[in-house]
Order: sequence, then structure tokens, then C-alpha cells
Amino acid sequence: MKKASLETIAENMKDLDFCMMITKDEKQVPHSRPMSNNGKVEYDGDSWFFTYEDSNKVRQIKNDNTVSLIYQTDDMLFIDCYGTASVVTDKKTLEEKWVDGLEQWFPEGIDTPGICLLKVSAERVTFWHKEEEGEYTA
Repeated sequence: MKKASLETIAENMKDLDFCMMITKDEKQVPHSRPMSNNGKVEYDGDSWFFTYEDSNKVRQIKNDNTVSLIYQTDDMLFIDCYGTASVVTDKKTLEEKWVDGLEQWFPEGIDTPGICLLKVSAERVTFWHKEEEGEYTA
């Protein structure tokens, strides 16, 4: 597979919103769930997701911080981001990443009890799109 630049990966990801986040539980059983990175985000190697600290995914990440993010578009673009996740509770970062519409899930905004961010730092991003494919390694 040919090497891809972070700029190429960012271009492919610029309008992507939803992905499947895959974590592992304490028995190494994979669990996946849909997550939103709030779309229209300029990708720089990190993906950010709002959630609650008491969620299963946060517990799983605290036990094993390796995750995969799987994106797919209608025009047959597939992206697999593999990396490490961390839990961020810093109010300044929460404020920087907040977008309108999130109050549907977090009614008190960044002051919602238990709110946090998951930061996924990519170690490897692989994409396939029709005749093209590539891989970026951090």
C-alpha cells in the first residue's frame, strides 16, 4: 500500500461526521458504537468525541486505550483510523470543541455533569476509495 500524507488523509476526512468507534472490554472482546466528531472538522491526526465519563466506552478505554474508528461514505470511501484514546475533562478544551446542537445530548453544555471528551490520536490511518488507497503512519 502506498504511503499517504496527513494532508491527503485530512482532505478525505474533511466532511466526515459519523464513524463506528471500536473499543475492547477487559476480556478483549471488541465493542462498536456510532460516534460523531461533529463534522466539518479539520483533521490533524486527532479525533474528538463528546461523551459521558460513566459510559462503557470510557471504562473500556481506561482499561485498554487502543481504538479503531471506521468511516464510510456513500461514494465508497472507507477509512480506518487506528490509535490511542484518552479522556479529557479540561473545561477549556471542552469549550474549544463544543458546537451548536450538542445540547441535545448535553443539556447544560460543557457544565453538564459527567461530560468529557475522548481524544483519539491516530497511529495509522488507512483509506480505500474506488481505485485509490493509501496509508498514513504517525
